[in-house]
Amino acid sequence: MRRPPYFNQEWRLDQILKRRAEAGVKIFVIVYREVEAAITCNSLHTKHALQALCPKGSKGYGNITVMRHPDHNVFENAADMTFYWAHHEKFIVIDWNLAFIGGLDLCFGRWDHHAHPLADVHPAGVIGEVWPGQDFNNNRIVDFKNVQHWKDNELSKAEYGRMPWHDVAVGVIGDCVYDIAEHFILRWNFIKRDKYKRDEEFDWLIMLGRSGDDEDLIGVQRPKYPVGNYITHPLSPIESKALGKQGTVHAQIVRSSCDWSSGILPEHSIQNAYSDVIRNAEHYIYIENQFFITATGDQQAPIHNTVGRAIVDSVVRAGKEGRKFKVIAVIPAVPGFAGDLRENAAEGTRAIMDYQYKSILRGEYSIIEQIRAQGIDPTKYIFFFNLRSYDRLNVSPAIRKQEEESSVTYQEVQRAQAHEIMSEGIDGSKGEQRIDEKKFRMKKSKEIPDQDSEDEVEEKTDAKRKFEAKRHEPDSKDPLSADSVAKSAMLDQPNLADESWQGSEQDEVNLWVQEELYIHSKVLIVDDKTVICGSSNLNDRSQLGTHDSELSIVMTDTKTLPSKMAGKDYEAGYLAATLRRYLWREHLGLMHPQDLDASKDVNAQPPEDGPNDPHEDETYDFVADPLSNEIWEMWTSRATKNTEVFEELFHADPANCSKCDTSLAIIYSPPHKFRLTNS
Repeated sequence: MRRPPYFNQEWRLDQILKRRAEAGVKIFVIVYREVEAAITCNSLHTKHALQALCPKGSKGYGNITVMRHPDHNVFENAADMTFYWAHHEKFIVIDWNLAFIGGLDLCFGRWDHHAHPLADVHPAGVIGEVWPGQDFNNNRIVDFKNVQHWKDNELSKAEYGRMPWHDVAVGVIGDCVYDIAEHFILRWNFIKRDKYKRDEEFDWLIMLGRSGDDEDLIGVQRPKYPVGNYITHPLSPIESKALGKQGTVHAQIVRSSCDWSSGILPEHSIQNAYSDVIRNAEHYIYIENQFFITATGDQQAPIHNTVGRAIVDSVVRAGKEGRKFKVIAVIPAVPGFAGDLRENAAEGTRAIMDYQYKSILRGEYSIIEQIRAQGIDPTKYIFFFNLRSYDRLNVSPAIRKQEEESSVTYQEVQRAQAHEIMSEGIDGSKGEQRIDEKKFRMKKSKEIPDQDSEDEVEEKTDAKRKFEAKRHEPDSKDPLSADSVAKSAMLDQPNLADESWQGSEQDEVNLWVQEELYIHSKVLIVDDKTVICGSSNLNDRSQLGTHDSELSIVMTDTKTLPSKMAGKDYEAGYLAATLRRYLWREHLGLMHPQDLDASKDVNAQPPEDGPNDPHEDETYDFVADPLSNEIWEMWTSRATKNTEVFEELFHADPANCSKCDTSLAIIYSPPHKFRLTNS
């Protein structure tokens, strides 16, 4: 949770959970049980690793309980099982005082900051690494593999850049925390009934306010001979909780949920909220989402969510009324799945891209063509963007000399470093497993993480020693090359051309890398008034309610902010306006880089500690009016120039030139290819 990891072991997520469990805190976890043939996340390893933090006989034993769902057991739950849909929710409730909800997964590859570095090579010492092991991840090159062997890394940091990650989540207090807790308890009890009804290790959860006849609302069942106890939540007095009005934001929890995921009738209140807020937009619609697959009616099967129709309606209404209006969507350039797009293995990725193009502009029922059919020019209203980042791998001559003299590669060193700082306490096979997860299904030995033997541990440690022994102190006269130059894209940073480099120009050229800055956030902001944030993508899986389970929050702020809209005075909602300004300045490089140490950053503190700092400076005022010509000129001109530069220097794809250059057609160029030009 804090970086670099070598100096912050106590703030590893597993160590935080271990300390709280030992202090008596009850920790309840629900994770999606994947279909192993299709997904490599290995939730069984997650379960065993978490429960092994406090083995039998130790302090905290029994305080961490983990459920996996759905069951995939055709013999017991054929009617309720699913192989196609996933639990996609991402939320945490703490003591009924505080909740976090958004798009951020608790897994490797997600930690990032405003500068979004790609490089993580450190000639001064591997202890400076920011992303150890599989935390250094690039989904477009290779997805997570063998996560039970999380210390290993398929990617060499000396050859590849990571995939930078953009995500959004919110911390909330007040009555909405009760609603989020209620949703969790409903799901817990449903899974108890569906999968663990004969397992005494899993209790039924009941909650204040949902007793008696209302127990059905949270899925409580009371059989004649129950297995497991009935535990009332919250565990401490409700009077001690920060419920009731806590601020100025009106919040509504919405979800996609149904019989297979929660044991309820289908609910698609997220789609309802998206469609309603978008359809009633008066000035602008801003979308950040991992996907953009939607329909404008019932003619685009198999796509059925109609958020696209709401976009069409809002644009057509604005066009006919002569209002200045914009729809701005920021989505990934390419879905974050590994492989060359030309290969058969990438058929699913190509299908996603095809559906996105058909949703946006291809065919008469696309958003663009539906708007055009009503006499409105869509190019004046709708704009799509993606983000990219660049960096330089700091594989200096000193690193190459160390590799040569020690006969140890940097990749071997990074593996040894990951093992050294990450092994204690999270190997799922250590300690006694409190729950056996139905032995008859534990057939594959690969489901249980293997421990490195003592010889393997010594071999890795010895490799690191050999490498470090050959490290030479740099000449104090020579300026050191930076471990990352990604911050050059941020505000008030030195010119990139002035960055020092210790090797030859050709060596430096070969070490430049680029990658799409992956948009994983699921955020909608409309008119600087309303925000929807959560786990729901813009596609059928997330929006229909009968597919993936999702949880989001709709927020409107009664606190206003004097602002501008299309050059006129405007009373904006404080939350929506400041969040939109913050995001836009980050994307435009109008914010300063963040320090790795955020312990004194007010924006990294819990919400009850005080409001966020929106960083009110001249750039804050510059982006105040989302429809101003000045901000729009900067936005579009930078996007155009960046597209040209990335295409010219890196062959970044997809590219407009792909049609005319068959050598570039839908190919995923290795990120370390840099082309010099004679311009």
